[in-house]
This record gives sequence, C-alpha cells and structure tokens, in this order.
Amino acid sequence: MTKLLQKGIEAVQALPADRQDLAGELLLSLAGEPAYRLTPEQIEDVRTGMAEADRGEYASDEEVAAVWKKFGL
Repeated sequence: MTKLLQKGIEAVQALPADRQDLAGELLLSLAGEPAYRLTPEQIEDVRTGMAEADRGEYASDEEVAAVWKKFGL
C-alpha cells in the first residue's frame, strides 16, 4: 500500500459511517468491483424484458397508469 493511500484511509476512518461507506463504494468502483451484482433470476428477467421489447410487446397506457396508481403516483 502506498503512503498516500494509507493517509487517505486514515482520514476516511475519521469520517461518519455514511461517508466511510461512500468512500468504500468509490474505492471498489475504482478497483473494478461493481457495488451491485444481479442475481441469476434478475438477469433472466432482464433478458425476458429485452426479448419482449424486441418483439414490440410493451405495456399499454392503461397498464402503466395502473402501476402508477398502485404506488400512489
């Protein structure tokens, strides 16, 4: 570990927990580690949705309005 990285880590350790988490996410991002990975089920859902879109199968205006209403929007 370089001296500059060590100094930065020591400075971050003095921050509140939420700021430490943000710094951790940034470091992982820089290191090429994604902060979130899709589960196999989520990947399959994305593939299904993309195939539906490729076929032109989209939600109707009524279906979209129903979802908005369900969540109070």
